Amino acid sequence: MNQSTSSSSYALVVKKDCPTCALIEPMINNLTEGSVTSLTVYVQDDASFPKNVANLIDDTQLEFSYKNTIEIVPTLIRLNSDGKEESRIVGWDKQQWQEFTGINDLGAKLIDFKPGCGSKTQDPGMEEVLALRFDTHLLKARKIELAESEDIMEACFDRGWSDGLPVVPPTALRVMRMINGSEREADEVIGRVPPDYVPCSIEKLAINAVMAGCKPEYFPLVIASVEAALQDRFCMHGLLCTTYFSSPVMVVSGPIAKQIGMNSGVNALGQGNRANATIGRALQLVIRNIGGGVPGGIDRATMGNPGKYTYCFAEDESDEDWASLAMDRGFQRNDSVVSLFAGDGLQPILDQQSREPASLAKSMAQSLRSVANTKIFGLADAILVICPEHRRVFRQGGWSKSDVKEALYKELLTPGAELVRGANGIAEGMPDKFKEKMLNKFRDDGLHLVTTGGTAGLFSAIISGWVASGERGSQIVSQKL
Repeated sequence: MNQSTSSSSYALVVKKDCPTCALIEPMINNLTEGSVTSLTVYVQDDASFPKNVANLIDDTQLEFSYKNTIEIVPTLIRLNSDGKEESRIVGWDKQQWQEFTGINDLGAKLIDFKPGCGSKTQDPGMEEVLALRFDTHLLKARKIELAESEDIMEACFDRGWSDGLPVVPPTALRVMRMINGSEREADEVIGRVPPDYVPCSIEKLAINAVMAGCKPEYFPLVIASVEAALQDRFCMHGLLCTTYFSSPVMVVSGPIAKQIGMNSGVNALGQGNRANATIGRALQLVIRNIGGGVPGGIDRATMGNPGKYTYCFAEDESDEDWASLAMDRGFQRNDSVVSLFAGDGLQPILDQQSREPASLAKSMAQSLRSVANTKIFGLADAILVICPEHRRVFRQGGWSKSDVKEALYKELLTPGAELVRGANGIAEGMPDKFKEKMLNKFRDDGLHLVTTGGTAGLFSAIISGWVASGERGSQIVSQKL
């Protein structure tokens, strides 16, 4: 055997369940013959492999493999005099190993080449397991120890973490996997969540996303929704405090919706889709558990609405000539965007007879008059949710989305004399100073058009807004992922 003339140390990482590692097993002892080379072998799966190795270390906990970023076995690492890595090779290549070690006839009887196998550190789910095992500083949240007799689901209820429905227990492993669904660092603070204005880290968001039932691939959208809610223009604090019905309504536009399987079709505003349900719920849990927005506390809604559990859906963007809400807000078609609106429940619009755009616009305008109150103008914004079949009526009539909006505004212009307090025998209404003016139901940027829903059924809907809409209260906000 010809050996190099300078002394070197090596670390070799193997696993028994690897044909390449089994192939080189007879050769491993050759590396340790004589005084020229010292070798430490780390085995990932069976401490009895390889046989007859003097310096064999059990690495079944994968500490060495994880800390040294082992991705392929076998991996041979050359170490300097301080025990630090100089270079490495992976798999089996006879000529490469001979040049790397300086042993000219190393593995002379073996085949010339065989690729390695994946390290056990690369097994599905191991990234987060090992990070928690060896990087204990990654998560900062306080750990809750449960008594042996405690039911883990009931414990979440008892500690006030729930919105009234069961939550997924936020174990450290689940939280790590959620964080890894994004490219953000766990300790990054994205802002302060009202009403208590508690600093909100990515880790805290991940905890609540886990409890809501989100998948890690949903997490970038959860982050964007919270960033949108923390914009001053959305007025999240005021929305929490109001006695009105409103809560955040989340509209998702762009490629992300299809990528994560959101529903923009049949029953899009109902139950049955995990992404729709849990992403909206995650935002609500963040407001509750981080910000302290608890019903009966700062949340003073007289009745609330079912959307306070979750109110999240994706746009139907199948008609490329019909602008999405995100495009109305200045974004591009290929941008993934979440928009938040301070809205109430869902009010149906049934029109199965209109086959001309003008008729359908008039019909929808009459329904829009009822937002907040038929005599209240300019206070509450609204989202008009146009179903695909109604959109088709407009499109076949040659109308664009902007044409629809313009027609609705014209139809809603109303003499103030019909709207002032006391008019038509109704005490509610606009102040008397508007009696001689023409009023529109919505301010200039107060009516938003969105398409979602199934392709059968001439049913559109209205999501009425908070009566503190606009400059004095909440405005629709959008956040690009």
